Amino acid sequence: MQKIIVASKNPVKLNATRRGFEQMFPGIDFEVEGVSVESGVNDQPIGRDETLQGAKNRLEGIIAAIPDADYWVGIEGGIEIHDENMEVSAWIVIRDRSGQNGKGQTGTFILPPAIAEHIRDGKELGTATDIVFNQTNSKQAGGSIGELTGGLVDRTAHYDVGVIFALIPFKNPKLYQIR
Repeated sequence: MQKIIVASKNPVKLNATRRGFEQMFPGIDFEVEGVSVESGVNDQPIGRDETLQGAKNRLEGIIAAIPDADYWVGIEGGIEIHDENMEVSAWIVIRDRSGQNGKGQTGTFILPPAIAEHIRDGKELGTATDIVFNQTNSKQAGGSIGELTGGLVDRTAHYDVGVIFALIPFKNPKLYQIR
């Protein structure tokens, strides 16, 4: 059994991590545990650099807090602004006990103006989504992507591909040797 520690207790992040590992490494049993760790960035990260830094900070924090694991995972969702559009994506960073690192990003989607306006007013994406769609704690369920796609893609599925992308170096260790 391989032990994975995720720097969050959010069930979306835990489930996406489990699903990504199981898809990349079928036949291996994984134990996924979540522990809350601060991101060290704004509650609503804006921009690629701040979002990636939040994921890295979470990763380093979880390694320091729980040094005995096979893998550690940091996930941070954020907003980028391009041509006045607010775009949502997340970064996933992973490290294994040998020190190998992986990094992946989810797909990106554009927020509607009603949600974007609440974010401009200082609210987090989850809170803005809850307001617009009259939901409660949507960031631990389908999230904005779930609401916007009518449930076709939920927040977990949105993160799945990013986790898989971050696992590419672990799936192909000879191509990604530590330098």
